[in-house]
Amino acid sequence: MLTREEAAAFCLAFPLTYADTPFDDNNWVCMRHRGNRKIFAAIFAREGKIWINVKADPQWGDFWRQTFPSVIPAYHMNKKHWISIILDGSMTDEEVGRLIGDSYALTAPKTRKNRDADRSDIQMPNA
Repeated sequence: MLTREEAAAFCLAFPLTYADTPFDDNNWVCMRHRGNRKIFAAIFAREGKIWINVKADPQWGDFWRQTFPSVIPAYHMNKKHWISIILDGSMTDEEVGRLIGDSYALTAPKTRKNRDADRSDIQMPNA
């Protein structure tokens, strides 16, 4: 996954999602849940690469930042709960997809069913 189009297509393969451009800057596209309008991924170009901001559990965010140089504290977002993934080819599609999937699960609308379920119930789109 190296392009904005690939990242957006992956995000839109999750159930009940849509793309939004809430800023006066067409460089940013936010992927949202239909049920609560929460952003689970923000895709943008910066420094000649495509970046994706995703929500992460703080401990997992630390793990991913220590594991991959292309995962850093989120650009323009809360650094404790969000990370940026720089799509430079150093991570596999599966690794990037896992981070997007985790963010999707963390920001999903709260229902009785998913309050009691863990994120393993989320169907991952094919990378």
